[in-house]
Amino acid sequence: MCTLLIRGGRVVDPANGVDGVADVWIRDGRVVAAPSDSDARADRTIDARGYVVMPGGVDVHSHIAGSKVNAARIMRPEERRGDDRVVRRRSGFRSGTLGSVPSSFATGYQYAGLGYTSAVDAAIPPLGARTAHAEFGDVPVVDKAMLVLMGNNHLVMEAVKAGDRAAVERTVAWLLNSARGFGVKAVNPGGVEQWKRGGARLAGWDDRVDGFDVSPRQIVTALAEAVDALGLPHALHFHGLNLGIAGNWEQTLEGMKALQGRRVHMAHVQFHGYGGSPDAPADFSANVGPLADFVNAHSGITVDVGQVLFGETTSMTADGPTGHFLAELTGRKWYDHDVEQEDGCGVSPIEYKDRNFVHAVQWAAGLEWFLRVDDPWRVALSTDHPNGASFRSYPDLIALLMDRNLRDETLDRLPEKARERTGLKDLSREYSLSEIAVVTRAGPARILGLAHKGHLGPGADGDVAIYAPDDDCRRMFAMPRWVVKAGEVVVDDGELKAAPIGRTLFAEMDVDPEARAALLARLGASASFHPANFAVGPDEASNPLGLRAGARP
Repeated sequence: MCTLLIRGGRVVDPANGVDGVADVWIRDGRVVAAPSDSDARADRTIDARGYVVMPGGVDVHSHIAGSKVNAARIMRPEERRGDDRVVRRRSGFRSGTLGSVPSSFATGYQYAGLGYTSAVDAAIPPLGARTAHAEFGDVPVVDKAMLVLMGNNHLVMEAVKAGDRAAVERTVAWLLNSARGFGVKAVNPGGVEQWKRGGARLAGWDDRVDGFDVSPRQIVTALAEAVDALGLPHALHFHGLNLGIAGNWEQTLEGMKALQGRRVHMAHVQFHGYGGSPDAPADFSANVGPLADFVNAHSGITVDVGQVLFGETTSMTADGPTGHFLAELTGRKWYDHDVEQEDGCGVSPIEYKDRNFVHAVQWAAGLEWFLRVDDPWRVALSTDHPNGASFRSYPDLIALLMDRNLRDETLDRLPEKARERTGLKDLSREYSLSEIAVVTRAGPARILGLAHKGHLGPGADGDVAIYAPDDDCRRMFAMPRWVVKAGEVVVDDGELKAAPIGRTLFAEMDVDPEARAALLARLGASASFHPANFAVGPDEASNPLGLRAGARP
């Protein structure tokens, strides 16, 4: 058995109520209790005295694989190739495309270089799962999982129209099982299908989807109920209506109210919290307060923020109409990728500028979400990579959360009109080191239902990030001193030492054979592909780890 001892560091492990000097023992990839034998020896010891020891980071919402990510890589040759700017690599390690959409293996290197060891791709269509799993096998170090798109799925909408809850559950279970997916994602439910049919944007919760005669409200509540009935570890992961549109805070609040009594994770809420009106762009504002108040009052809701940070990046979304809207707004090149039976994604370059009124309000709105949600366990740090910014910007965001003066200095540089349209200047809260560990590690792991991640208690994955304390919070989190994955040191003093392929996490569940046969037959009657080729085989998921789903109490 291989044993690693991390000795004498300041262990910040909020899931176990620990913030103080302690040792961490890892044996065969898992954290174990300290040996009772005082003469016990480790195969390797890291002297972490004077350093901060945290669990490996967990990214609850990112885009690192699949059709839209590959489309962005193809359409953005202007993004440079070259050496990784996060970790140094010795010969023998691959190099590749960087920029806002790095190559698959560079993605793993860069996450590791920040102390992250797990990442969830938040939007994979069922028909695109096989390709995404192949890419997961090319992403080193981090454990991966995918959320499967179902909010515009034809079979799901047919079951919703029939009013058959059991049929919705069977369909969700079969789609998730076929894709080897971890959780369920709903993006602009019904709205993408309506747009693909040439219809107008669905602006309200009770608008009807042509050809299916169902509403967004019916789709999203049916999916949330199915996720709970199936006992999936993670709640319905929900991207609401009217993303990025002025005045959308009202639809966001209505959606939260529609889902009361059901678990729901609201994705990239920064993009859903705007005041004003689509007909009056000059009235654009941040209107986070009433939404954060609702989240604070309802424990079944969790959120990730989707923070905007200034600079060049790439917008990519399974919300095709939003992608088209953005391209028309910016005039930059645009690509739409239509995946049969479900998806219609849009990809376009974007540069967020601090002198741009709208971009400045978006930046402030995201920070308001972090500062207005009272419980850090219910708000996860994200930039909706790469939509708001690259995940490589996480140290910049952490610094803004921990330092009000830094926020105020940035706010002072923004257009006066933007400063007037946000309440950020009145918020003095500063995150503690323990709260940063919550929003980047312990909280996302709990939100995802991953009991073996986000903490350093016995039984946890042996994933650890060790940082040198620094008054400059950005510098501290930009480069860990050591990163450990499953008990193996993968980064040491800024140099990549190993690049093991992490696990692919998926929800392990039973699917009734009769239901499987019926759904395959229905798919065969409507799809252009052979239904026998639809499901991802058990040997097609890279280093898979199934987590058993079960009925929730």
